[in-house]
Amino acid sequence: MLKRKITKILEEWKSEENKQCLLIRGARQVGKTFIIEDFCKRNYESYIYINFDLTPALKDIFNGDLDANTLIMKLEVTFPEIEIKPGKTVLFLDEIQSCPNARVSLKSFAMDKRIDVIASGSLLGLYYKEITSYPVGYERIVDMYPLDFEEFLWAIGIKENLISMVKKNFEDKTPIDEYILKQLNQQFKMFLIVGGMPRIVDEYVNNKSLGKVMSLQKSIIEDYKLDVVKYAETTVRQKVLNTFDSIPAQLARKNKKFSYVNILENEKNVGERKYSSSIEWLKNAGIINYCYNLTEPAAPLKSNVRLDCFKIYMRDTGLLISMYESGIQKDILNEDFYINEGAILENVCAEEIQTRYDNIMYYEKKSQLEIDFILNIDGIVTAVEVKSGNNKQSKSLNSIVNNYKTVSRYIKLERDTNIYIDNLGIEHYPLFMIMFI
Repeated sequence: MLKRKITKILEEWKSEENKQCLLIRGARQVGKTFIIEDFCKRNYESYIYINFDLTPALKDIFNGDLDANTLIMKLEVTFPEIEIKPGKTVLFLDEIQSCPNARVSLKSFAMDKRIDVIASGSLLGLYYKEITSYPVGYERIVDMYPLDFEEFLWAIGIKENLISMVKKNFEDKTPIDEYILKQLNQQFKMFLIVGGMPRIVDEYVNNKSLGKVMSLQKSIIEDYKLDVVKYAETTVRQKVLNTFDSIPAQLARKNKKFSYVNILENEKNVGERKYSSSIEWLKNAGIINYCYNLTEPAAPLKSNVRLDCFKIYMRDTGLLISMYESGIQKDILNEDFYINEGAILENVCAEEIQTRYDNIMYYEKKSQLEIDFILNIDGIVTAVEVKSGNNKQSKSLNSIVNNYKTVSRYIKLERDTNIYIDNLGIEHYPLFMIMFI
C-alpha cells in the first residue's frame, strides 16, 4: 500500500477531543477513497460506508429532518448489521457532492459527537448552489493531491532516514554525496514521467512498464473529459474542454501567462467573460493550479496578487506530459529538460508548492524580468528560479538581488549542480530539492 502524508492528518484529527467533521477534497483518482477506507477500518470498531454515486438511493437518508437523532436512527435501520458505538464508530460519506443535504448534515453530526464523520468529494466546487446551509465551523476541509516527490520516493523504497539526511544537507546548505545526488536526480526524472496518481505509481512500482504508465495516464485524461461532459452545464461544456486541451500549448509558450486568445484558433470574441467560468470549473474539479502574478514581490504577498494575470499548471505533471506528443518521455530520460520552454519543470515545481502553500505566485515586469515563483517562507520573501537548460545565467534573479530590497532570500533550482551559495547570496540546489521548500 502506498504511504501518504494525509494519513498523519487523519490520525491527528481522530485524536482531537472536540473534532469537526473532516472533508477531504481532491480530484478524481488521487486516492481519497482508498486511504480513508483503510484508515477507518484500522482505527474504528464499527464503520459505515456510503458512496452517493454508487448507491444513489441512500440519499433518501438525508431527506427530511437532519437532526442527529433522526439521522442515526435512519443509519441503524439501513445498516442493521453494524452496531453504532458512541466514540468508536465512523461514518464515511464518499462523493458527498452528489448529496447536498449530506453536506448540510455535517453540522448535526459534529454537534452530537456520538460518531465521527469523514466525507470526501471530487467536484465539490460545482455544487455550491445546491447546498442550503454550509456547516461553517463544523467541518474541516483538507485538500488531497497526487503523490509528491517525497511520497514517490517512499513508494519506490527509498528509506526515510536517507531523505532526512538529504533534507539536512538542504537545511545546512552543505553538498550531498555525489552518488546519492546522481541517484535522486535519476528518480526525479522518473517522477516527472510517472507523476503522482496512485494507480499509475503503483503500476510503475510493481511492473516498471512505462508503456502501461502512459496508457493509464491517457485513460485518466479521457476520464476527466468524460466528467466534463457528464457534470458541466451545457453552456460551458465545450469551453471547459477547449480550455483543458489548450493547457499544454499555453505552457509551451515562452511567456506562460494564460492567454484567452490562445484557447482556440480562429475563434472570435475570446476573453475573460467567455472563458473564466470554464477555468474555474477545472480548478474546482481539482485538475489545475493557478499561479498568480504579483504587482510587487513584497509582503504580504496576497495583497499584491493580480487576479487578472495568471498561469495555469496541471496538478499532476505526469498527466501534463501525456497530453503532449509522444517522445517527450524519451527526451526527459536523456536529460533534455528544456522541453517546451521548460514547461514541465515549472509544472512539477508548482505542483510541489501547491501541496504546502495556499497560493502559488510569480513576479513578472514588462516581459523583461520574470521570477518563476515568489514564496513567503517563515516570514521571508523568497524568489525561486527554475533553470531547465544548460544556460546558467540568471538575469532576472540577479536583478531581484540588486534592485528589490523587499526580497531577502534567493533560490535557484537547476540541473547538474550540488548545493552551494554564490557570491551574490543565491542558494543553488538540484531540481529535486523543490520537495524541501
